[in-house]
Amino acid sequence: LSQISIHQGHSSLSPVSVSSEVSSISMSSTSSRLKYVSLGVLVLQTTSLVLTMRYSRTLQSDGPRYLASSAVVCAEVLKIAACMLLVFREHSFSVRALNRVLKEEIINKPLLTLKLAIPSGIYTLQNNLLYVALSNLDAATYQVTYQLKILTTALFSVSMLGKSLGIYQWLSLVILMTGIALVQWPTEGTSSTKQEDLTAGSQLMGLLAVLVACFSSGFAGVYFEKILKESKQSVWIRNIQLGLFGLIFGLGGVFAYDGERVQEKGLFQGYNHVTWTVVALQALGGLVIAAVIKYADNILKGFATSISIILSTLISYFLLEDFDPTRVFFLGAMLVIAATFLYGYESTPAVNPSKV
Repeated sequence: LSQISIHQGHSSLSPVSVSSEVSSISMSSTSSRLKYVSLGVLVLQTTSLVLTMRYSRTLQSDGPRYLASSAVVCAEVLKIAACMLLVFREHSFSVRALNRVLKEEIINKPLLTLKLAIPSGIYTLQNNLLYVALSNLDAATYQVTYQLKILTTALFSVSMLGKSLGIYQWLSLVILMTGIALVQWPTEGTSSTKQEDLTAGSQLMGLLAVLVACFSSGFAGVYFEKILKESKQSVWIRNIQLGLFGLIFGLGGVFAYDGERVQEKGLFQGYNHVTWTVVALQALGGLVIAAVIKYADNILKGFATSISIILSTLISYFLLEDFDPTRVFFLGAMLVIAATFLYGYESTPAVNPSKV
């Protein structure tokens, strides 16, 4: 009887262990699926934003062109509103619960809220530096140099988050940088006339602006990732906090750089439906990046951005017909895609042997 009872006890425990293993496998597969879905959405969003923004900045109109600084502020406002709506949905559309959560997580935790001022201020500085860079460098040099943010993000991830990259991941970073450089390699017909207009001093200023922006982007992204993964707070609450500081810094940038223009013709001068589309895509990009950081990491986000550059170039060739790809371009595209799969191959079997 004792043997029968022991046998029955073991058989009664086995379904629990099997169900726990099945649930853990399903959770890991769901997390992996969400990671790559978020990366795919990020590629789509970044590509759409680049093409729409290019069209909006080159669109011929009778009135003045819209202010880029005001578009950044509008995107922050829209992002805050979207995050508040998501928090409102998480709490069963209860106004009382929404007010309680905002008060507990933002107002009653000033020190935690102030931590978000660091990446928010760095992001604002980064946007201003990129405007300086684009004013002093041609587009090809800017795009190639700005991809250094992927390498800086990897270095900050190792130093700040304690991540250890394998040999294949380091190799994928090198391949990625080589591929991006080949893809954006300027041709003789597009670079000779533009570089004649640039002086050595302006090129140096633009290069320094891009380098500082790359380091600031890597640091701010990894810092924000560390805050998200160390706390149990909702990612949407974090984005509300980040957006509030971004709104303050953004308004300061508007009145510092475009104060006279705003006083003359208003904050929304030159706005049309294309401009509002750009603003909506920018706000969506902030939410998508937050999801990518939550389910993946900043290095994979950099790879997705690099792929979107290639897609933007292809769409510019086939639809806009303002780009003539060469063999060097196709070689660089193959290297970037290979680097993306190489990094994903290294990160997929990331199971700790000590826990098996």
